[in-house]
Amino acid sequence: MFFWHYGGMTRALLLENPHKVADEVFAKNEIDVSRHAGALDEDELIKALEGVEYLGLRSKTQVTRRVLEANPQIKAIGAFCIGTNQIDLEAATELGISVFNAPYSNTRSVVELAIGEIIDLSRRVTVKNSRLHRGIWDKSADGAHEVRGHTLGIIGYGNIGTQLSVLAEAMGLNVIFYDMAERLSLGNATQMPTMESVLREADIVSIHVDGQETNSNLFGAREFAMMKPGALFINLSRGFIVDIDALHDALVSGHLAGAAVDVFPQEPKKNGDPFDSPLIKLDNVILTPHIGGSTEEAQYDIGRFVAGKISDYQDTGSTDMSINLPNLSLNASQESRYRIRLIHKNTPGVLANINHTFAEMGANVGGQILGTAGSTGYVLTDISSELPIDAIEKIRSMKDTIRLITTTL
Repeated sequence: MFFWHYGGMTRALLLENPHKVADEVFAKNEIDVSRHAGALDEDELIKALEGVEYLGLRSKTQVTRRVLEANPQIKAIGAFCIGTNQIDLEAATELGISVFNAPYSNTRSVVELAIGEIIDLSRRVTVKNSRLHRGIWDKSADGAHEVRGHTLGIIGYGNIGTQLSVLAEAMGLNVIFYDMAERLSLGNATQMPTMESVLREADIVSIHVDGQETNSNLFGAREFAMMKPGALFINLSRGFIVDIDALHDALVSGHLAGAAVDVFPQEPKKNGDPFDSPLIKLDNVILTPHIGGSTEEAQYDIGRFVAGKISDYQDTGSTDMSINLPNLSLNASQESRYRIRLIHKNTPGVLANINHTFAEMGANVGGQILGTAGSTGYVLTDISSELPIDAIEKIRSMKDTIRLITTTL
């Protein structure tokens, strides 16, 4: 299979150290990979993307409209993580760039970390550990509790929240949750009418919301004040949803008994860079460097999954599980010789214009599928005859065309 592109071998740039299995997947599909260990700022990224068709990153690099408009050759972006709020999805869609992520691959890793932190905070392991490291023997049951019989409140009942719900209930926790959407409760979990009702009832609150801007500053002094005295707070979600200073005050005052935080409003670009937070030196707080999904198993699965999605997009135009383009895939027949991928504005008559152009110039359409999502449409068309270049150029120049890519099957 030959992919038409400019400037020799297809190139991918991977930032922030996704698992090396991604390189293996790309190599099998004749995509040359270069890497940069950390995140890049806007100007650095614009320069680094020269001649690159596929970009892979994790959570720290910001892919802005300016970056994408400066590099119109970019065809797809892979987020080797769950969240995609670091990518300007509106700009990517307008420019015909497909975006993929890994919405399920690290779910178990995040949930297991949350479970471990629930137990450690409930048993005051962090406090005991800190004191023993300072040479202080403190064998006491004061403030240490079993989790059984206590109430876990989950804010955000998506893939992670639901799996946490199941495991927590198996440990004897009562589970309540709040989600903006109506969700199917698993096991004996109870959906609550408001977030406030969860905060007032839960002994432990664990946050698992997505990266939408509307979740910014979701938790501040008001929300912490609503929580029960002596409650525990866990954030393995997004750094910008929590007012860290307000959390610090709630912990220092004793209103909260402990917290675990894995994500922060500002995070270093790469390993070894300095880190600071108001929560440093509080021995009733577990601080981890954004490792909720960072197990070897999860990173392997994410690397394989996202690289596989980009490779499929290169080879066949499949947008299965793309988060910004219509999800389409088309099985090629034995007679198919070329595949035309057209990303276009979702306006009436586009498909008719395409087929009229092909018919007018003698191309035989061997297979075709169309999908739309919002203001964007996507058409996969297989040609089983010689490919009229004039037809391709005519379709490329249509006013509704965003991007056209031709693949030899």
